[in-house]
This record gives sequence, C-alpha cells and structure tokens, in this order.
Amino acid sequence: MDEDRARELLRAERSEVAALLRSTEEAARIDDQASDIPADFGDAGLALTEEANDEAVAAQLRDRLAAVDRALARLEAGTYGRSVLSGKPIPDARLEADPAAELTVEEARADR
Repeated sequence: MDEDRARELLRAERSEVAALLRSTEEAARIDDQASDIPADFGDAGLALTEEANDEAVAAQLRDRLAAVDRALARLEAGTYGRSVLSGKPIPDARLEADPAAELTVEEARADR
C-alpha cells in the first residue's frame, strides 16, 4: 500500500476512534453521576449497567487507538504492511479494510 494512502487511512481512523472514545468517556461520567442520584432500586442498577457498558466500550476503543498508533509507528519505521509476527507482507486489500492490521489473515485466524 502506498505510504500516503496508509497515512491518510490511519489518521482518519485515529481521529474517528479518538472522538468516539471522548464521547464514550463522557457518557461514562454521566452514568457515574446518575448512579449517585437516589432513585428506585431497579433504576440504580440500570445506571451501573450502563456505566459498565461504557467502560467496556472505552477499553475497546483505547485498544484500537493503541493499534492505530502502533501502525503509525510502523509506517514511520518503514515496516508498515508487514506482519509483526512473521514479517510476511499483509495484502493491500486487508490494509484497506483494516489499516492497523498487524498480522496476515492466516496468522490472525491462527491467533484466535
């Protein structure tokens, strides 16, 4: 994949994931504050559940942001587009679909 195209895809994804993370963290703060407000017994459980869901989503977004940052670092180091495990080339179609891909499809399947 062309470096300019890779950089464009990675920067766009980084921006999108960072915005989603900010939004999710704000929702978690709101849910945390809502759980402190006295309400019916059943209502209190709902706020705690929503807060836990927000935290789980935020953790996934942080992981994705870290993967994008690693991909940007590989791009700068000249190793982007190669598996971090085997060094084999990652097909352009895979990088188009997932610009932060670290493994070939076969390696990712075996890793599960």
